[in-house]
Amino acid sequence: MTPVRYLAVSAVAKRLGIAPITIYGYIKKGLFPAPDAILDDGTRRPRGWLPETIDAWSAQRPRKPRVPPPPHTDD
Repeated sequence: MTPVRYLAVSAVAKRLGIAPITIYGYIKKGLFPAPDAILDDGTRRPRGWLPETIDAWSAQRPRKPRVPPPPHTDD
């Protein structure tokens, strides 16, 4: 049996190309999916997400349109 691999906040941030603090902000605002696993060791509660959970969330996320920079002119 293959063990299930969960992504920690740092791995999720790297996968999405954003800072971990941004993820914590999304969590606080209720904009991030609930973790697929929570480990309670009595002192802290590490969270983990399945890669599929993160990929599905990322795919449905609204994106800001990219505006190309103005053309460079030599004057």
